[in-house]
Amino acid sequence: MPANFLTWCVFLFWFSACKEPASKTASEREWKQLFNGKDLSGWDIKITGHELNENLNNNFRVENGILKVDYSGFKKFDNAFGHLYYKDPFSYYIVRVEYRFTGQQLEGGPSYAYLNSGVMLHSQPAASVTKNQWFPVSLEMQLLASDDKQKRTNGNLCTPGTTVHINGQLSAAHCVDSKSKNSYLNEWVTAEAVVYGDSVIHHLINGDTVLTYEKTRVGGGFVNEGMTWTSGGFAADSLNWIQKDNTPLATGYIALQAESHPVEFRKVELLNLEGCMDPKATNYKSYFVKPNNASCRY
Repeated sequence: MPANFLTWCVFLFWFSACKEPASKTASEREWKQLFNGKDLSGWDIKITGHELNENLNNNFRVENGILKVDYSGFKKFDNAFGHLYYKDPFSYYIVRVEYRFTGQQLEGGPSYAYLNSGVMLHSQPAASVTKNQWFPVSLEMQLLASDDKQKRTNGNLCTPGTTVHINGQLSAAHCVDSKSKNSYLNEWVTAEAVVYGDSVIHHLINGDTVLTYEKTRVGGGFVNEGMTWTSGGFAADSLNWIQKDNTPLATGYIALQAESHPVEFRKVELLNLEGCMDPKATNYKSYFVKPNNASCRY
């Protein structure tokens, strides 16, 4: 057998062996773990009535690999609405959490906050939330559970300082129910939001799409008591938000909510859908939907 033929065979074997893994690498999803399972590194805390990163009564904590919204150090709620913000903003992405409600609601918590938490999407940054502001300007994917007395859908939407369209129409409601099955106390649930900038957002509960909305914008006023789109007041940088009224909300931060009922998160992860879309690049991903070719590596 000629030597050059053997060389050609070796080349073909090497080429085929290398080409297949490259294809698999392009489609392999690279999830980023926002919660490292050890501590709150990479997160900012903002609790109503308190300064940035003042963790009132150790409200947010990590124990045994679980991120907890804990009220064991509180006597009553006193409108201590809290949010835990991841440090980086995102625009096109999938965020996925695994969570469950535990224990009893803290005394003084609002009735609607019973078995209620949320993941805030496209949120304003923690540093821009004023001291007495209850909720950030954001789109809230509600995390809800039911009990023997009341049944509530999960993965609903609430819109503090934002508006959306549903089925082509501007939604007049502050909160919109999903079409999910019921979830219950102590049940681990997987909730996901598939976010495409300001165009379309899908909410999923345990793999089922339960709500879809589009055209996300700043506006609609604040739901917080005393908050209005006026100069001053409690609204974060009100004049700035007034100027942004009815403008697209296409990017922002992710925040986890503390609203008076204990809740645990064992996983918080994100799949970025924005990146290099040049198939010739080494960091090309076939699942990217928003190009950022400045990030391409060759």
